[in-house]
Amino acid sequence: MRISELKQKEVINAEDCRRLGFVGDVDFDLCEGRMLAVIVPGPGSFCGFLGREKEYVIPFCDICQVGDDIILVRVRKKEVEEACKF
Repeated sequence: MRISELKQKEVINAEDCRRLGFVGDVDFDLCEGRMLAVIVPGPGSFCGFLGREKEYVIPFCDICQVGDDIILVRVRKKEVEEACKF
């Protein structure tokens, strides 16, 4: 799978079925040649004028399943709420 294909997939939290967004970036360990995390841009701030608030950095171990259209992750509710605060 290519990184460009990952960016087209929507990330869904399996804990509460919340849509987190689409993959924005991927964190790799070049020395070991493995993926460490996927990064999903957080919700937009005031009408999108001031950019984005925070981002979700989801470790590889928290990815449950990668499907054709979505990526299921298991993120604790507290972490999601902290990233969504304005």
